[in-house]
Amino acid sequence: MNRVFNSFAAIFAAVFLVMVPAFASASTWNIDPEHSSAQFKVRHLMVSHVKGGFGKVSGVVTIDDKDLAKSRVTAVIDTASIDSGVAKRDAHLKSADFLDVEKYPTMTFSSTRIDKKGDGMLRMTGNLTLHGVTRPVVLEVEGPTAQVKDPMGNVRRGASATTKISRKDFGLVWNKALEAGGVAVGDDVDISIEVELILAK
Repeated sequence: MNRVFNSFAAIFAAVFLVMVPAFASASTWNIDPEHSSAQFKVRHLMVSHVKGGFGKVSGVVTIDDKDLAKSRVTAVIDTASIDSGVAKRDAHLKSADFLDVEKYPTMTFSSTRIDKKGDGMLRMTGNLTLHGVTRPVVLEVEGPTAQVKDPMGNVRRGASATTKISRKDFGLVWNKALEAGGVAVGDDVDISIEVELILAK
């Protein structure tokens, strides 16, 4: 019996030693809401762009440094944290005409695929849920950066991402026609994201 037990123990130990490096290469990071943001830019009156952002971004990122394609991202944005610099405009953006923050208090992103592009760039595909609609989007990602330790002893790293979406794809269809032609608000929304990550303890 001892011989059989020892054989099983040896096999288990061998399997464990093989599996450990695979697990060890992946690490879990929390998005730091105080140092992360999502910015947007949209055409206004066909002549200029209005810019703004969301100040409350949170989520979890799993990074596999041996194979970044195996990394995963889940992020949540508080839609009521929108800020375009004009209180009246922000109130309209929060209303049922646009984000309808009372009904849809958050937008979420969950990655489904990550491809390496070289030169520190990644192409990340995922599902964006906004205004009750879920659609695939593709982000161009720079990073993640190398790890650094902050004065409090936390291990940090960061990443930047950009994408473009059609607001109509997410049911954000409010607009006004202009007398000279065109519309008050463009359809394309350029998005840029900055995230700072803290290694989970």
